[in-house]
Amino acid sequence: MPPGAEVIMLRPALRTAVVIGLLAALGTGFPANAGETTGGDSGTTEPDQPGDDSGGDSGKGSIGAHVRISRSGTGSGRPTTPATSADVDWKPPACWYEPMYTPDEYEKFIKSAYTGAREPAAGYARKRAGQKYHKGDKGLWWQVQFRDEKYSSVCPVTTDNWEIWVPPVDPAPDPHKLTPEILSELAYNATVLPTPPVVLKPGAGRLVVNLGTRVTLDGDFGRVWTTAALDHKGVRMAATTVATPVALRVDAGTADADPRSCTYDLVERGGGYTVDSAGAGCEVTYRRSSGDAAYPFRASITWKVTWTDSADPDGPARAPGLPDGLSTVEQDVTVREIQALNRARVTRGSAGRVHRVG
Repeated sequence: MPPGAEVIMLRPALRTAVVIGLLAALGTGFPANAGETTGGDSGTTEPDQPGDDSGGDSGKGSIGAHVRISRSGTGSGRPTTPATSADVDWKPPACWYEPMYTPDEYEKFIKSAYTGAREPAAGYARKRAGQKYHKGDKGLWWQVQFRDEKYSSVCPVTTDNWEIWVPPVDPAPDPHKLTPEILSELAYNATVLPTPPVVLKPGAGRLVVNLGTRVTLDGDFGRVWTTAALDHKGVRMAATTVATPVALRVDAGTADADPRSCTYDLVERGGGYTVDSAGAGCEVTYRRSSGDAAYPFRASITWKVTWTDSADPDGPARAPGLPDGLSTVEQDVTVREIQALNRARVTRGSAGRVHRVG
């Protein structure tokens, strides 16, 4: 793992409160003991305890039971921001299935979690018992997981699909069954990018009407990668998203500028990317003073995002592609108008002619 990389273990989504919420959504009753089972690599199945936190917080809510997120460093002390999608219609997966139990573990889970349950949860437990929990069969029980607590509206579940049985060769995979492609979307959603380290010349508090604003970056920075990986019950898969900065767009924050915005291609230099608008042919030029207020100057870096179906950021890019990412910073700028008075000096020559100087 490269220096400065960080590893985050995403918190289990199906904690006690969430499981109870699922069951209550389907009827009036729920198990007296509806704990989330950790189903760890040791093969144990134990309910979560209230307040227990077995992993880090992704900043996006509690997601996943066994998905692990690792991130590359973004530079020491440099401000960061969660990546936003340039495609406003793009959304990360709301739910997915992860491998959770062997047949024996699943029997133990059902008998423990559904003790004293009323309908329809009791019927669900009977149905699984009637299937004999697939004991003796090769495969695993996969359980639905949620990105956040909005599962009831964006990913409804029924008594037929709280868990699904997945044999070694799955003839008809569920569309929500975890795959490298779904992992790539989870990695995208967990990506953190450095905010644009924009430097303005003149400075943000000294901009001048009718004087172009030069834009540079305080140092350069390189690509950022995020890996989402699953290694549980013999199921191993990973996906890595790689975000490469390609362009900087600046916006004056007011219609009283000409041009109001400029876009600059970033230049690769020494393994990093930077920009300098000098000689670029486009510099934001304010045409009116900000007065006693300020203009909200915005700078956004566009990141080209690709993904590969492994933990190697240098692996081959896979399809379908992911939307470009954005990292944005906004700062107030003040613009002043300098009044220059050119006074004409009038002198008279010996012949009485008037000479203007200045």
